[in-house]
Amino acid sequence: MRRNLWPALVVLALAQFIVVLDVTIVNVALPSIQPDLHFSVAGLQWVISAYTLLFGGFLLLGGRASDLLGARRIFLIGLVLFGGTSLVAGLAGDSGVLIAARAGQGLGAAMLSPAALAILTVTFAHGKERNIAMGVWGGLAGLGGTLGVVAGGLLVDALSWRWVFFVNVPVVIGLVAVIPAVLHRVRPDREQSRVFDLPGAALSTAGLLLVVFGVVRAESDGWSSAQVAGSLVAGVVLLIAFVAWEARSQAPLVPLRLFRSRALSVSSISLALNGAAFLSMFFQTAIFLQQARGDSPLKAGLHFLPMGIAAIVGAVVASNLVAKIGTRTMQLIGTILSAAGLFLLAQVDAQGSYAGGILPGLVIFGFGIIWVGVPAQIAAVADVVHHEAGAVSGVVNAAFQVGGALGLAVVTTLSVSHLNDAVTHGASQQAASVAGFHRGLLVAGILAVVNLATVFFSPQLTPSAEEVAAASAAA
Repeated sequence: MRRNLWPALVVLALAQFIVVLDVTIVNVALPSIQPDLHFSVAGLQWVISAYTLLFGGFLLLGGRASDLLGARRIFLIGLVLFGGTSLVAGLAGDSGVLIAARAGQGLGAAMLSPAALAILTVTFAHGKERNIAMGVWGGLAGLGGTLGVVAGGLLVDALSWRWVFFVNVPVVIGLVAVIPAVLHRVRPDREQSRVFDLPGAALSTAGLLLVVFGVVRAESDGWSSAQVAGSLVAGVVLLIAFVAWEARSQAPLVPLRLFRSRALSVSSISLALNGAAFLSMFFQTAIFLQQARGDSPLKAGLHFLPMGIAAIVGAVVASNLVAKIGTRTMQLIGTILSAAGLFLLAQVDAQGSYAGGILPGLVIFGFGIIWVGVPAQIAAVADVVHHEAGAVSGVVNAAFQVGGALGLAVVTTLSVSHLNDAVTHGASQQAASVAGFHRGLLVAGILAVVNLATVFFSPQLTPSAEEVAAASAAA
């Protein structure tokens, strides 16, 4: 790779690093955030969902904005928004401010992430140079997800939970300072219609927020309450309105014709279920390790580390193997491993050994989830024309984020409901927490089993080396 391009790659990769870091670093801090800001267990999931819903809901709009207004400009705006809301999150004095700040982080990430990928694509020449850049970009992002749990535990133990947000601020300041020198302007596409589908992004995100709110409130208010029913109905109405709007829009956020591709439709469902299983496992296990087993935040983070390593190893193995055994076969193995890992985790108790109970489940799950993600990414773009590949990539990434938020809401609601039932029937708080954890992981495992059924509708493909490299970086 040309030496003068390395600074640009470092800036782009570091930006993606903190976007992914913020998904995992916060999970370990949740048990410390809960008492300080008076969250209920069900309400605590909004710290994750606010980020993922805004990220997924506005990801496609961020990509289109970078095409029309210039990728470097949108990258810079997104980076500043991400850093500013990270500061607000760290200073938050109540739960509402923290949730709003997390939503702002998600919006900033939805701008800077697709803009960074667009800059990378036009900066590095097609072929070996771009493949190396994609490998570094995706690899550092994966490292962010893996190290996030350890960094989060270290910061919470040494300082406080607020530093899992403050840590982003100096990184953002440093990146903003060097952007003018290392990133060239990317000319906006003047040939495209300069229409932004802001109504589409607003309708879809608002609809999803209302559905998640209704599901979360169902545990305390009951499914038949007016607030829960009203939220769910309003959310569904907005989502129907989103589909109707997209069908008529001149520049739709999600071109509905893309879903004529069976491969894309199946891959989107598969990645949504994969996201649901992943975020639910992370949320439930982070709370279980600290509140039921009594682990410190750092110890809990270190306990997650083997799962991240397994995911990295799984990505390397998938890159070398998928062209030999095919996408459907790999995805089938991945979903079986994911479900097996979750069901193993659903059997552990607070007194059991880490090595004999939690570790095998985490490692198997970490390896399996990547074996779902890589082939699903490859299959998603198999039937689309080249100029729509970016839109398809945005769709499947949004599916993972949105599916994760919806799945987390369902799993948390059922987990908390079971926990409260156990307390009502005389169980201790620790025993009730374990019972709730078991129920949550069991439901997450069922989601993985449902995902198994989607695999049989996915095409069996043998991709090229370049397709595998791109999919591995995305996964």
